[in-house]
Amino acid sequence: MARDYYEILGVERNADKEEIKRAYRRMARKYHPDVNKEPGADERFKEINRAYEVLSDADARARYDRFGEAGVSGSAGMPDMGDMGGFADIFESFFSGFASTGQQARRRSGPMRGEDLRYDLKLDFREAIFGGEKQIKITHLETCTTCNGSGAKPGTKPRTCTTCGGSGQVRRATRTPFGSFTQVSTCPTCGGTGQVIEEKCDSCHGAGVLQKTKNLKITIPAGVDSGTRLRVSGEGDAGQKGGPAGDLFVYLFVQSDSEFEREGINILSTIQISYLQAILGDKVTVETVDGKKPLTIPAGTQPDTILTLEGLGVPKLGNPVARGDHLIRVKVNIPHPSKLHSEEREILEKLLERQKGSANKGVIEGLIDSIFHR
Repeated sequence: MARDYYEILGVERNADKEEIKRAYRRMARKYHPDVNKEPGADERFKEINRAYEVLSDADARARYDRFGEAGVSGSAGMPDMGDMGGFADIFESFFSGFASTGQQARRRSGPMRGEDLRYDLKLDFREAIFGGEKQIKITHLETCTTCNGSGAKPGTKPRTCTTCGGSGQVRRATRTPFGSFTQVSTCPTCGGTGQVIEEKCDSCHGAGVLQKTKNLKITIPAGVDSGTRLRVSGEGDAGQKGGPAGDLFVYLFVQSDSEFEREGINILSTIQISYLQAILGDKVTVETVDGKKPLTIPAGTQPDTILTLEGLGVPKLGNPVARGDHLIRVKVNIPHPSKLHSEEREILEKLLERQKGSANKGVIEGLIDSIFHR
């Protein structure tokens, strides 16, 4: 007597479509012949598929509920192709990756490009502004000069792998209730290279590459900033089987400066001047990234005025001839009255008296008021 399909999947007779699908997935994974080698597992798996075939199809399920096996005896076959979710998941879990494994094996048997490397480099503020050459020390893989990258002892050479015939992959036919499938996997003898080294090179022990430390001179362009990435072609790890070397990527990090700040291609700094220099104007010398430069303080300069030294900023990256500006914020040092000399105080008081009552006191009175009315 045939078993009840609901009982086979372990669901109630009022189970919905999703419950039936989940039950099918669970049971099919448990009894798939590639997983379960117990006697009778193959027949149980066929039984599970048959139950799901019927119960996953609304019309077939209705006939089964009304007439039993007799109502669906002519509909044997694969589960409904319009609802292959459970079956597809199981199929993928057993057979996905076979083709990709073969592709990987084929790639490994041919030339392989070396890995890219990363190096983090710190720069002083002025080094980033003007660029220049820097010496760095890197460790990477280089082609073994003893065996020229073959991995074989000089005078010998690798032989073709007899397991895979040089393809780097092996195939195994698998029979399932769904038909026959060919599984492609990496050759266990040669590891996918297609060759076997019987006498390994004494220097690299068959690897074909050696780890080396190297001093490298790189050019830093003017105007770089934190986050700039420089590419040095061919200085990554060596390739294998004649493949090209990878690249070295140098990531730049610019250290802050105690005197200057950067805003795009402009440089910012601050100077302090006396209230008399602010009132009367003056010529001073200021520090820039290009050394000391003269700066004119206009008469009547107000606190937090921005003065500009054109063309003394950061060179544009890729166009070092064009540069930004150096922007200088002026801070006016107004002394407390208690810090004034008696003669200085007397002169300022006379100036204040002279300016009082004037309709236009001007800059002098404003600054003097700041001194005596803080």
